[in-house]
Amino acid sequence: MRKTTQRRSPARSWSVLALTMLLLTNANAQQTLTIAAFPAVDEIVRSAIPQWKRIHPTVDIKVVSRQFADHHTAMTTALSTSFYLPDVMALEVGYVGRFAQGGGLEDLSKPPYNIAQFQSRWVPYAYQQATSRKGTVVAAPTDIGPGTLLYRADVLAKAGISEAELTQSWDSYVATGARIKSATGSYLMAHARDMKDIVIRTGIQPGEGLYFDSQSRVLVTSPRFVRAFELARKVRQQKLDARVSAWSNEWSEGFKRGTIATQMTGAWLAGHLNNWLAPNTKGQWRAAQLPEGAFAAYGGTFFAIARGAPAAHKGLAWEFIQMMTLNREVQLAAFKAQDAFPSLQETYNDPFFDLPIEFLGGQKARVGWRSAASRIAAVSVHKQDAFADEVINTELDKVLDRGKDITEALADAQRLLQRRALR
Repeated sequence: MRKTTQRRSPARSWSVLALTMLLLTNANAQQTLTIAAFPAVDEIVRSAIPQWKRIHPTVDIKVVSRQFADHHTAMTTALSTSFYLPDVMALEVGYVGRFAQGGGLEDLSKPPYNIAQFQSRWVPYAYQQATSRKGTVVAAPTDIGPGTLLYRADVLAKAGISEAELTQSWDSYVATGARIKSATGSYLMAHARDMKDIVIRTGIQPGEGLYFDSQSRVLVTSPRFVRAFELARKVRQQKLDARVSAWSNEWSEGFKRGTIATQMTGAWLAGHLNNWLAPNTKGQWRAAQLPEGAFAAYGGTFFAIARGAPAAHKGLAWEFIQMMTLNREVQLAAFKAQDAFPSLQETYNDPFFDLPIEFLGGQKARVGWRSAASRIAAVSVHKQDAFADEVINTELDKVLDRGKDITEALADAQRLLQRRALR
């Protein structure tokens, strides 16, 4: 049977071409970039979508939001199974170290990302937090948590205590706590663990991490851990802590009622107090630098790309991360709306930093937080940081609740972490 050839008419050819172009256009319009985040990072991402659409009008943004713990559990599972991976994932700094050496995240130091070209634009310590011991960079910083001491000015005034007395040294801080308790009945802090959490983050030497050094040697018997445990024990012995955990109902009630006089934490907590934790206490809080001239990082958020994420979207994912972390307008918008302290140093000359904060009684606290951010030392991350945190908290509880010897507690932690560090 002879093969025949049918000749297309010009009209039919044009209709086929038009249909092809329409299909291609629809395909582009249906592109979606999935961003996995937690509160309030999810709201920051949603607010940045109009900016993104101006750059990529045919690429939609889908935000998958979970509560903080659920989000990081989901990301851990996704990285280990390579299923349900988003194009971009937000990570809190405590999880960056865990993922940094697991091999599940893209190394942004390599082409086509070449993140090192942007390093000088971010706060130095934040960039270092996402850098592994081998020099891989697994995430880009978007917000940071300069450490601060928030205190109830009305409670201190009732006790006749000045800010200078409160912050002169760690010992004077604890001493004023006894006076506050005697004069007002208020506790100095929510939990003695808060003292440990801040003190172990101060005095870190170059090349050291929080729990491990650059060679994975365990640091938990060092003087900063000994002092942190001693101060925490003194707080408990003098009954200066309310013995309530962060983010509990009792914790927020303590802030609302003024039964917790101070909180050492990241600067972001002032925004949480104002927005939802204790808005009725407006004007009663103030912010100070940490006692004894200490500077420490407390929290921070990063954006990362999983190795197993859709390859076709990785270029767009990197563009999105750059927009969120390197765009001055986006960074400032997040700061103004969600109190997400910028990692981008180019924002630090904005007049917003010099504005008084009504919740803090008109104090220009952002100026102090900006100064602290520039003085925080870079700290290396380690994949066992999260586990080390659990071990140290367990040993501290034994010291506080059972009277375990501090030297013995830290030695026990050291032995356990040494075994884990070698894995």
